[in-house]
Amino acid sequence: MMYLAIKTLISAVLIVTISEIAKRSPAFAALVASLPLVSVLGMMWLWRDTQDTDLLASHAEATFWYVIPSLPMFLLVPTLLRMGVGFWPSLAAGVFLTAILYLLTSLILSKFGVTL
Repeated sequence: MMYLAIKTLISAVLIVTISEIAKRSPAFAALVASLPLVSVLGMMWLWRDTQDTDLLASHAEATFWYVIPSLPMFLLVPTLLRMGVGFWPSLAAGVFLTAILYLLTSLILSKFGVTL
């Protein structure tokens, strides 16, 4: 139980740190957020919990494929915000777009034998 609490605390500190940095420097916070820190932490937790090389390799590869369709969200949300659309609808549209692109990515990759 203590291990779960430590994982949660480290992950939460990362998110809070990024949001605090963003108040002073949005670009620097974006740089920190764009680093694959969450993915690296996830791989570290997965390795510590399982030490399963195949599982970790599959996780890392799937992460790569899922990053690509998530990128357009980071263009859609600011575009909508600048057009006067509210934050929550803009975010919802970005999440919806990402979900659709995830589905399309999975379907396209499956045609090439890549299973996510």
